[in-house]
Amino acid sequence: MPFPLPIRLRAAMLAVAATMLAATAFAQDASAPAPAPAPAMEVGQRLLDRDDTVFLMLDHQAGLMQIVNDIDPTQLRRNVAAKGMVAEFFGIPVIASTSVPEGPNGPLIPEVTENAPSATVIDRAGPINAWDDERIREAVEATGRNTIVISGILTSVCVAFPAIEMAAEGYHVIAAIDASGDYSDLASQTTIARLQQAGVVVESTFSILSQVHDTWDEQNTPVMAEAYSLVTPEYGAVLESYFATVQATN
Repeated sequence: MPFPLPIRLRAAMLAVAATMLAATAFAQDASAPAPAPAPAMEVGQRLLDRDDTVFLMLDHQAGLMQIVNDIDPTQLRRNVAAKGMVAEFFGIPVIASTSVPEGPNGPLIPEVTENAPSATVIDRAGPINAWDDERIREAVEATGRNTIVISGILTSVCVAFPAIEMAAEGYHVIAAIDASGDYSDLASQTTIARLQQAGVVVESTFSILSQVHDTWDEQNTPVMAEAYSLVTPEYGAVLESYFATVQATN
């Protein structure tokens, strides 16, 4: 389900967006020469480029949510929702998949498509490893993008299997670890180690969203403030306090 912010906070964010834009703007020398191309880097030595990124959301299903024990399921849902709304806003392709949704794994949770209505959803009837499904391969390849932000349930299977294989094939793979869930802390910790051995970058949802966000401006302030508030409600309280102060002094 969507997680709307209080109306007063939403209105305040819109009112102060221009102020934030002015505060963060900086002068650029139009005559400066273009930077030289960046050299090739090892895994983990660069931030993601949102124009080269795909969000791959695997098996976020209602039945599987019930066996998640390494993160609060409600927070997991909020992180998935935040990723979806940010991807939709910035035009990042979202490819979601389910494993036998008519069975005990259950349907896709609504946070995916309600927040990313442009998402491509592919239901799998057999392959456990989503990367073994040609439709998913084709959907990823059709984007022409090389950075894959992957999340899912369970981390040790639905995230790990495709992430390891995609990294081996040359993709820059980032695992959104707190938009994923596993049946135990030990399973999650073991999987993180395995992913890192395979060259997969492991990051938090907040970090990933911040890399996508890149710069505050008048247009993105409301959606990013809402997304950050979903991932960490405490930050939402900070924003609400700030916007209220700005409004009171204007």
